[in-house]
Amino acid sequence: MEKIVIVNDKDKVIGCKDRYKSNCRTDIYRVSALWIENKKGEILLARRSLTKKHNSGKWGPAVAGTNADGETYKLNIIKESREELGLINVNPLKLRKEFVKNKYQHFTQWFYIILNDVKEFQYQKEEVEEIRWFKEEDLLVLTKNNPSNFLEGMEKWIKEFKLK
Repeated sequence: MEKIVIVNDKDKVIGCKDRYKSNCRTDIYRVSALWIENKKGEILLARRSLTKKHNSGKWGPAVAGTNADGETYKLNIIKESREELGLINVNPLKLRKEFVKNKYQHFTQWFYIILNDVKEFQYQKEEVEEIRWFKEEDLLVLTKNNPSNFLEGMEKWIKEFKLK
């Protein structure tokens, strides 16, 4: 069983727990997330698998994952990029880190990359239901009119990470 990193409210590692034995409502864990755009300025989003325990079927960042024991944020996002989309040799730009405290508590380290030459993604159906490129203006309308289809914070992320 995979162990995940557990941290305190300052993001200092205090231990690890089996992924399915941790209490996601009280334990603070680490997440890495990747914001992907193309040269046209479109944003790649992934819809979480319908079998996921948390936020199933919701649209969110193209790649995201909980950090396993011994993983840095960057190692985790590189691993998740390969597993979830089939991307290899990625070197994403490190953005900001945020503390998320809603139904779950975690630190999310954000990364950013521009992809241009990917013709086809190879994604894990256990993790990702579908992926799609969105125009920024369309995505802002969708998040405003149908917020329940997206992870909490999506509208804020679109405005913040749009690096034009």
